[in-house]
Amino acid sequence: MKKLPIGQQSFSFIRENDYLYVDKTKYIHDIINENKIVFLSRPRRFGKSLLVNTMEELFKANKKIFEGLYVYDKWDFREKYPVIKLDLSKVKSVNPEILEKRLTNLVLGIADEFSLNLINADSQGMFDELIIKIYNLFNKRVVVLVDEYDAPLNDNLENLEVFHANRRILQDFYSILKANDDYLQFIFLTGVSKIGNVSIFSKLNNPRDITLSNDFSTICGYTYEELEFYFHDYIDLIAKEKSISYGEAISKINYWYDGYSWDGENKVYNPFSTMSMLQDKKFKGYWFKTGTTTFLMNRLKNENTLSPFIRPIHRDERSLTSFEVETTNMVHFYFKQGT
Repeated sequence: MKKLPIGQQSFSFIRENDYLYVDKTKYIHDIINENKIVFLSRPRRFGKSLLVNTMEELFKANKKIFEGLYVYDKWDFREKYPVIKLDLSKVKSVNPEILEKRLTNLVLGIADEFSLNLINADSQGMFDELIIKIYNLFNKRVVVLVDEYDAPLNDNLENLEVFHANRRILQDFYSILKANDDYLQFIFLTGVSKIGNVSIFSKLNNPRDITLSNDFSTICGYTYEELEFYFHDYIDLIAKEKSISYGEAISKINYWYDGYSWDGENKVYNPFSTMSMLQDKKFKGYWFKTGTTTFLMNRLKNENTLSPFIRPIHRDERSLTSFEVETTNMVHFYFKQGT
């Protein structure tokens, strides 16, 4: 059996070291072919970073590691694009001054990778300069991939002054993407939620939000069909370990881990929890120990009610995509933060 890539976010590492990979390249192919600017929201531990890294390897035309996957004979690997990947999970900030400094360092680090010198003093100017210089260096449009775009905001949900100051900085930073549209081939942004989406992206050409799109509802997480196809041998081991039938093992996995649906029809299993269970052969709440935010728990305590969560919850698209931290109801936070 192939090894389970628990916690692995590097597509090349997974493919080169014979780890199991659930093929999501059809979705990636469709996203890139149909759009220029795309936004996706998914909870923590749902495979967003792996998705971003897979896109990066595709644009860098690393053909060998895509062999056997859907996209292998459908992508023009003769075309290689320079990629700027911004991982804002590395940009921790307790105030806007630190955020500005760490954004600057993040951009400088990418410039070093391309052996470029930047002369601007602030993150916004550096980002602008970086895109143009990379374009001129390769005479090729640049791909920008932003992972955890909202991390500096999620870190400060309980400090609204810092939250709003950080949001203004990010708004100006992301506005550079619109200003450099002529130099960009593709933009993909992902994060936990659409926090202040209108204000953050107001200076960016409207991205296509595929968060609740029927076409991409199973882009992250595992469908039932994927679970059986890719993990059949692991499930069989679980059944033998627990002295239950294969069908009973599937039923227990369904009970514990298939609680999410972004189109109201297709459910998906949380990747981290599911693989952790298959590895340990124990049914328990793996995600809760790694992903639950302090903010979420404090809100639950302060509102002093769990009544919305002891029955099925139905919300329309508008209620789940219109989000301001001061006024949004707990259902939205639970949908975005939990699993």
